[in-house]
Amino acid sequence: MLTIDYESWYALSRRYDHITSAERHKLDENFARNALDPILEKLGDKKITFYLVGELVEWYPELPQKIFNAGHEVGFHCQVHRPLTTVADIKQDFASSAEWRKKYQVRGYRAPMIKTIEALYPLLEENQFTYSSSLYAPTGTQIKKGNVWEFPVSAYPLWKRPKELQASRHMTPTLLLGGEFPYASSMMSGLFPKTVFRIIEKELKRGLSPILFLHPYEIIKPERWFQRIAGDVLQHPLLYPFTWNKSSFLDELLRSFPTSSVIDFVNEQIHADSKN
Repeated sequence: MLTIDYESWYALSRRYDHITSAERHKLDENFARNALDPILEKLGDKKITFYLVGELVEWYPELPQKIFNAGHEVGFHCQVHRPLTTVADIKQDFASSAEWRKKYQVRGYRAPMIKTIEALYPLLEENQFTYSSSLYAPTGTQIKKGNVWEFPVSAYPLWKRPKELQASRHMTPTLLLGGEFPYASSMMSGLFPKTVFRIIEKELKRGLSPILFLHPYEIIKPERWFQRIAGDVLQHPLLYPFTWNKSSFLDELLRSFPTSSVIDFVNEQIHADSKN
């Protein structure tokens, strides 16, 4: 299951969280609008999931319709890209995105930075979501929380599978030292692309379905990209792999493996679960 967290080029930086939406729109310089068509062309007939930042839908209303018309899933990646780790912030984010989510029958959610809280899941249920993909956990993990499913972004357990699967499970030293390699993060596809491909192949042979993500700015390079993000990278060197061009990685991924949207996979799993 290939996914794209569809956000503006500046989403790596927290410096723009609290400026106005109009200022962020100006900063985007039409990047989010212009990047979509080449990405859709690159995907061809392969189907994936786009988790959209809702603010982009306000600026470029054609984005979700283009994704939908191309046969891909339109998911939700927050209304304004910032950490959402309180119930109040999550409620506000859901309320401000309700109209466009209803229009496109959005059923899938991914928390910003793959970082959330356990209180998210009742709120997802209240807002008619079917599933979330907002944790890291071993490939094939499926967790039912109330009436909402969690299908985590894939990690590879180096020794044993974890017993504790509560939010938050984002990329931290604790996760890594616990023996989980979050290979499906676009950070790892930049640092260890060959290793990521080997793990995907291994997991598919075991009958498991990895869930991976990329970002649009890793596929289509924004103008003056590194100059504009360099200050953030100098302060936070772990951001550097997110600035690398992964267009060739995506091309090889599409040539080598079948893909699916997350919602198609989720529907199959829910159907199988109901039969059992």
